[in-house]
Amino acid sequence: MVGIVLVSHSKKLAEGVKEFAEQMAPHAKVAAAGGLDDGTFGTSFERIKHGIESVNEGDGVLVIMDLGSAVMTTEMVIESLEEVKAEMVDCPFIEGAVAAIVVAACGEDLENVKKAAENSKNTKKF
Repeated sequence: MVGIVLVSHSKKLAEGVKEFAEQMAPHAKVAAAGGLDDGTFGTSFERIKHGIESVNEGDGVLVIMDLGSAVMTTEMVIESLEEVKAEMVDCPFIEGAVAAIVVAACGEDLENVKKAAENSKNTKKF
């Protein structure tokens, strides 16, 4: 199963989106990598790396970031990993996470999970 990592500047935001999406796909492999070790806002190289490693089952890992330095830090983490197929996706944080997690839980491959997240850009609220 493709793993999903949610990278946010806020620990509560990352954990909340994880909890929300898991209501629809409870068996998905999802990690929240939000905030810094001291509880403040920011992104942590080690939290992201641990998140990727914790959901990696060999089918790939998709990383969804909220904004700014989360993207830069995630790029550095992915560049440092040699044995893990991990990719970032440009998508809305909540909608993309829900779409990716549900599709991953259905057993789709990394490419299709990434497409689902990307397609969430077109989600209409009404």
